[in-house]
Amino acid sequence: MAKYQGGCLCGTVRYSADAAPINERICHCRLCQRAIGGAFNARVLFRIEDVTIEGQWASVNTSPDLKRGFCPNCGTTMFSRRDSAGIIGVTTGSLDDPSLFRPQMHIFTASKQAWVQIDDGLPQYEAGPPA
Repeated sequence: MAKYQGGCLCGTVRYSADAAPINERICHCRLCQRAIGGAFNARVLFRIEDVTIEGQWASVNTSPDLKRGFCPNCGTTMFSRRDSAGIIGVTTGSLDDPSLFRPQMHIFTASKQAWVQIDDGLPQYEAGPPA
């Protein structure tokens, strides 16, 4: 099993997870676009208890049930955490080895950028992932 490790640009915040991911997906929603500052948020989901975070990080609620974690020093967004579901997503850009990312689906494609062409053969969902 791969060990997922990563952190922020300046090294203040580090995280790791030894567990297998719950899901790996690419989100095209407008909240993710704004939070990441890009066209989409590619992330690996884990159970909260499977991720160890070291260093001081800050968070902002971007929706009633979702907190995004970032480094207060350099601003790197690393997490999206949904306590009610017990899950935390880590951004693939913050992984030490982003080649570990194996996306399984695209979600919220109804709000994807018009110039993004999805032709990887993965399932696409106009809204959230199936239950």
